[in-house]
Amino acid sequence: MKRILVVDDEEKIRTIIRKYGEFEGYEITEARDGMEAVRICQRQDFDVIILDVMMPELDGFSTCREIKKEKDIPVIMLSARGEEYDRIHGFEIGIDDYVVKPFSPKELMMRVKVVISRNQSKEEKAERDVFRKEGLEVDFTGRTVTVDGKRVEMSPKEYELLFYLVKNRNIALEREKLITEVWGYDYYGDDRTLDTHVKLLRSSLGEYRKFLVTLRGVGYRFEA
Repeated sequence: MKRILVVDDEEKIRTIIRKYGEFEGYEITEARDGMEAVRICQRQDFDVIILDVMMPELDGFSTCREIKKEKDIPVIMLSARGEEYDRIHGFEIGIDDYVVKPFSPKELMMRVKVVISRNQSKEEKAERDVFRKEGLEVDFTGRTVTVDGKRVEMSPKEYELLFYLVKNRNIALEREKLITEVWGYDYYGDDRTLDTHVKLLRSSLGEYRKFLVTLRGVGYRFEA
């Protein structure tokens, strides 16, 4: 049975997520604030964490950072704020999805299903696979990116997007194709998530952002 940790200071929110989660067959654990969530994660493992942003003592962003210091658990962030800054900040610290309140519990469960499925462990390739161009090195096997000899830290989804773009370099990739291949065919978000990750990716690549070309009205191409 897949296990979900629900972290929200509003009892009614926790209750409705528990109701829908248990209906879908998940085991639900609740935390009333970020500090409690960190303590629980020190003792237990989960398949996904549903984490509210605005909480007393320790907010959702800080809670996420603390948990990810110890464990790489997928996180779906809940927030009453839908501003791009908050989305970007969330993805920068490694969240997997961002849901704005008020939300549909059914849609949230679909997002949980997609995130859990997407994060299932995959067998590593036996042969080392590395792409190099000028000062950029993308190591698919080791799942690392190096810019001018310095390792760059990215969110899990940034890695997946860059790897897909590089693997399909010099090919015009439509937005819908990228979302389907990187986020999954049953992704329930909108294409702003793709744009946000492209911005983050360009920032991470530094001067080698020049390889990531926008095809207006179409999508993107990694040109190298």
